[in-house]
Amino acid sequence: MAHCAAMADLKPDIRRTTKEGHLAHAIGIIHEEDGAFGISFPDFPGAISTGTTLDEAVRKGEQALALHVEGMVEDGEEFPRLRTLAELRQEAPEALEGALPVLVPAELPARSVRVNITLDERLLSRIDAAARAAGENRSAYLAEAAKERMAR
Repeated sequence: MAHCAAMADLKPDIRRTTKEGHLAHAIGIIHEEDGAFGISFPDFPGAISTGTTLDEAVRKGEQALALHVEGMVEDGEEFPRLRTLAELRQEAPEALEGALPVLVPAELPARSVRVNITLDERLLSRIDAAARAAGENRSAYLAEAAKERMAR
């Protein structure tokens, strides 16, 4: 769950590492208009959501941010340096006017590591053919297959 950002110098935490990557906290900006709440992420333009309550906006914002990060990974985009509230207040004070800043967890991918594995030659040929058909390389195909298997 996101946390209200009460201190102006609160820094996003990118030191925690999970199996998938780094658990960071992006600043979400919540605005209220006509009884509805909208959330956006200044460091991730295009990641937005809404909710009928503050809690719903935060929850849906977490989902929107996760989908946005997933899209960035798929598109091979670089991730932005996450700003602190103090930096955001200095660089874009208008973004914080009348807004409630919150910290929203975002799992950013870890650095890729080269591995050496042994596979049956015929299986490897089938994997390569399937990867080509999917428009992926071998590493991406195997990584996605492993994620799907672990999600079961």
